Amino acid sequence: MAFEGSCHCGRVAFSVDDETPTKAVLCNCSRCRAKGFLVAYYPGEKFTLLRGEEELKSYRFNTHVIEHRFCGNCGVEPFAQASAPDGTPVKAINLRSVKSLDLDRLQLDFVDGANMPTGARAAAEASFG
Repeated sequence: MAFEGSCHCGRVAFSVDDETPTKAVLCNCSRCRAKGFLVAYYPGEKFTLLRGEEELKSYRFNTHVIEHRFCGNCGVEPFAQASAPDGTPVKAINLRSVKSLDLDRLQLDFVDGANMPTGARAAAEASFG
């Protein structure tokens, strides 16, 4: 069963053709901590951008492996994208942008991104989780 999400203003919207997640990654790296992300990862082919390509801006930091995509109007980042080591596209869905999801029911998997050595962080980013 597919689920949908969007930025705050609704100019960017997406769907994921997969089950609604029951787990989320809670990372304490500088970006995730500042933004409060709860993330679930999906193969790129499961993701469809419904609207807003022209609204999307990009931000990269640290190893520049992950492209964080955010709405240029409201600033919300509904997803990020990268490639797995084998080149397969991967999307990281910001579950806070999925309005139908009960966040209190998610099982949280903590990732200590703040204390990963640079090489380990790069490997984790390259594998996107």
